[in-house]
Amino acid sequence: MNAPADATHLLPTIALRPVPQALLDALAQRFGAQCSTALAVREQHGRDEGSLQAPPPAAVVFAESTQDVQDAVRLAAQYGVPVIPYAAGSSLEGHLLAVQGGISIDLNRMNRVLSVNAEDLTVTVQPGITRKQLNDAVKDTGLFFPIDPGADASIGGMAATRASGTNAVRYGTMRENVLALEVVMASGEAIRTGTRAKKSSAGYDLTRLLVGSEGTLGIMTELTIRLYPLPEAVSAAIGSFPSIEAAVRTVIQTIQLGVPIARCELIDQHAVRAVNRHSKLHLREEPLLLMEFHGSPASVQEQAETVQALAQEQGGTAFEWATTPEERTRLWTARHNAYFAALQTKPGCKAITTDACVPISRLADALLASVHEADASGLPYFIVGHVGDGNFHFGYLIDPALPAERERAEQLNHQLVARALQLGGTCTGEHGVGVHKMGFLRDEAGEGAVAMMRAIKQALDPQNIMNPGKIFRL
Repeated sequence: MNAPADATHLLPTIALRPVPQALLDALAQRFGAQCSTALAVREQHGRDEGSLQAPPPAAVVFAESTQDVQDAVRLAAQYGVPVIPYAAGSSLEGHLLAVQGGISIDLNRMNRVLSVNAEDLTVTVQPGITRKQLNDAVKDTGLFFPIDPGADASIGGMAATRASGTNAVRYGTMRENVLALEVVMASGEAIRTGTRAKKSSAGYDLTRLLVGSEGTLGIMTELTIRLYPLPEAVSAAIGSFPSIEAAVRTVIQTIQLGVPIARCELIDQHAVRAVNRHSKLHLREEPLLLMEFHGSPASVQEQAETVQALAQEQGGTAFEWATTPEERTRLWTARHNAYFAALQTKPGCKAITTDACVPISRLADALLASVHEADASGLPYFIVGHVGDGNFHFGYLIDPALPAERERAEQLNHQLVARALQLGGTCTGEHGVGVHKMGFLRDEAGEGAVAMMRAIKQALDPQNIMNPGKIFRL
């Protein structure tokens, strides 16, 4: 397997494309106050939640409509300058970094719900709306959007990275839940893909091509996505285990028995300790499963009793139930804050995060071997995982001023991903490839498949202006 390039070392070797003053003048003339070249604004739009760094974009355009996006892209195409879409900024793999220079197109002001078709269980939105904003907007319909990557990410960004999250074990990922798109292509033309119909056999599936393309083929300006009825009953439970293996064995048995669990999250003892400090909780500092059950009151009770019995066979103890919305929110908020809680345990540190997914039957093999390597490395780390679908994350905490620690963390990441691929898994279950995982994609898909991706990119974006330097190199 090819070792992945360390993007922090790679970025300085990539030539930045010049942004002519004529383009900046044209943007200022077209957009006025909607365009900024202030350093603070550019720096904000030149970093995400990951540890990679690159120079900021030359300008930021705050788009308020599809026409704004089209005009910005057409101007950039006229000068051969890259455009990078930006929304919540919550990505982890360098997706929004201006690695070849260019301009950032901020989509946060495009955050409206355009139409709700409750009878068809669909909604059409602009890309800048976040998942929480969307659920607030549709709550009176008795429906909700279940995809929950943890961060309050934008719907457009979630589709661009084919995100999933805690509910994926029951409701799937963005791949299954995006029905149709409006996308501005590299020429500035806006095209539409898909319909609100539940299925179609008409031509190439362009919607699926664009979902997960990470902004390298076009900029999404409208999305039609699925909604789901709010479950009649919801119950959450936490259970502590004597070891990670015992917790994982419980998960494997639960999935193989066909229990329709909605969420199943693993939090290791290091993450539990950080969460307790950050969220003022008193959870037992042992490997923990946080589970949620959806359905009728009777089915929820049956699911919970089945999983509790399986957990007890593996030594699971200290089961606690959260049936009120307030109790459930408290637990899930603590889980979603695990990343930031862990960062606070080592002030000034950065987290090198992993994102592997394996077939559920190989989850224990993948996790336990990676735990052994992390323990031997001496680096502090934590684990969280949407283990109901075989997806897990390590966070290695490093001092960014110490290159040796970064190298050690990258090596651990390399070993973890190599193992996941050997076990029939993938290098990224939800974060996407971005800058950081280009080498891993080549190992997973093979040179032939990556060459096909390049051919599609070159056909749709011959100037290579749509978020260049991501997924693969041209």
